[in-house]
Amino acid sequence: MQLQDKVKAIYYALDEKKANDIVIMDIQRVSMISDFFVIASGENQNQMQAMADNVQEEMEKNGVHFRHIEGYPKNDWILMDYNDVIVHIFSKESRIFYDLDRIWRDSLILTVDEL
Repeated sequence: MQLQDKVKAIYYALDEKKANDIVIMDIQRVSMISDFFVIASGENQNQMQAMADNVQEEMEKNGVHFRHIEGYPKNDWILMDYNDVIVHIFSKESRIFYDLDRIWRDSLILTVDEL
């Protein structure tokens, strides 16, 4: 699966579960840890779990397995590491508190159509 297709599949899997404020960050020029972050928020832990489950299912359909997952199933921040794409699923409060959008503000913010 091509990198851009992977990011799109993650975006649509999150969107399908009504994720809030999905942001795609191209961090290639500012970090060596990964190529992209996909950040989203959920209304509650059940929705966050459903979002993570849907991402995992979509990736596995395409033969892509996460390298590592943290915060699952009962947490305010779920991190799914797919090597070149890292998915962050936050509660609203945790997203504000950790503020990755500000910390990684030097990254390139893309829409799904720009991939």
